[in-house]
Amino acid sequence: MLLRLPTSVTEAQECMAEGAVPIGGATLVWATWQRDGFPALAMSLRDLPEANVLEPEQLGAAVVLQRVDDRVPEVLRRAAGTVGTGAVRRAATVGGNIVGSSLRCLLPAALVLDARPTVLGPDRAYETDLAEVLAKRHLLLGLRWRTPKASGYRKEPAEAGGPPPLVVATAVHADDEGRHLLRVAVRDGYEVIGETVPCDGGADQALAALDGTDVGALPPAARDVVRERVADILGSLAEG
Repeated sequence: MLLRLPTSVTEAQECMAEGAVPIGGATLVWATWQRDGFPALAMSLRDLPEANVLEPEQLGAAVVLQRVDDRVPEVLRRAAGTVGTGAVRRAATVGGNIVGSSLRCLLPAALVLDARPTVLGPDRAYETDLAEVLAKRHLLLGLRWRTPKASGYRKEPAEAGGPPPLVVATAVHADDEGRHLLRVAVRDGYEVIGETVPCDGGADQALAALDGTDVGALPPAARDVVRERVADILGSLAEG
């Protein structure tokens, strides 16, 4: 297998045109390749500057999860910190987790941040939405978002080898008119759902609004965790 390490977007596009397989941190594909055979040409974005940004409102796809720190919102930092073991986090990348993983532990955090992904197409890099990235498995360069007023993340305990643990991510944003909106994303099994509701009236208003969405149709145990997280984030915002 020949591994290409492009240092510019143009070089990365050339690799794509040659059929190079993106590998991220290779934590998800290595075992499959050992079993089924390695591709002739692979590509890593670890030397591409655009994919290695780590800023308060931007995160590159090639950043390994171990590097995600308090420069980014709490919800994203905590999501990255709960993925696998320390050894996995030192190799796994943001892009590999969101696009390549069936668990997509970072996806709920990205959804509540209303993150906008930048992807690499055959002729240009462009911004799109997370739904398109997941549906078409684009080559992710990075994520951008606006800093929320507050955010939080909860992953329930789970047994190794069992079903994926429940994840609840939350964030409060201010719109252009100063009104507060609550975003909630829940991973229940392998499915991730996200909803946005007004929350200026406090937790009761927000929870009542969520009851009329897909979040309200979750199993009772999952709804209990959502209620707890919503009360927590809106309570802390009111105290602040």
